Amino acid sequence: MKIKMIPVVIGMMTLCLSTDAQKPNKNPNMSTKEDSLAYALGVSMLENLKQSGLDKINLDSFTKGMKEQKAGSAQMTPDQADNFIRSEMKRINEEKSAVARKAGEEFLAANKNKPGVKTTSSGLQYKVNQQGTGLKPDANDKVTVHYHGTLIDGTVFDSSVDRGQPATFGLNQVIPGWTEGLQLMNEGGKFTFYIPQELGYRANGQGKIGPYSTLIFDVELIKVEPVN
Repeated sequence: MKIKMIPVVIGMMTLCLSTDAQKPNKNPNMSTKEDSLAYALGVSMLENLKQSGLDKINLDSFTKGMKEQKAGSAQMTPDQADNFIRSEMKRINEEKSAVARKAGEEFLAANKNKPGVKTTSSGLQYKVNQQGTGLKPDANDKVTVHYHGTLIDGTVFDSSVDRGQPATFGLNQVIPGWTEGLQLMNEGGKFTFYIPQELGYRANGQGKIGPYSTLIFDVELIKVEPVN
């Protein structure tokens, strides 16, 4: 089936329809609104290409393709172009995934030998920073926690600590690394979890978390609500 809009173009449209808080301080100095729109599309498309890992494209070829398509003389049909983009995106993603997987494996291999780090049979690594004394949850309980999540390169992808608001959720509703890890804790405990991709988001990724990413979480277990 023909792709009417590739992801980067969808992202471009999202940026163009963004809130007032995201609008630039000034409009480009263009003679017409059509010129300004074309300029804005160029800025937005290149930013989305950058986020998709495609910012190293040849801009001359990029504009040539647009011009020739408009003139009806393009060397690819839209279907051929869509298929080529699909194959290149797949190749790029597979290369990134292989790098992320290897980096995670190397990190965990070195990390397991660090003082205080323990490894479970599933491959989950954890470190006890403060032992709790309260209730210990099981997989069906609800918990309230503070957490700070980073990638192995230090990139923060989510943090209730930064938001200043703890999170409450069912322990059977999260990634396997969390379901297993939180059951090792007691209320009042503070652990660091090193979660291999198999116990995280695997090939899917999420937000800033790329496919096959190893995750690091500093977690404080505040409260356990047993579910009978």
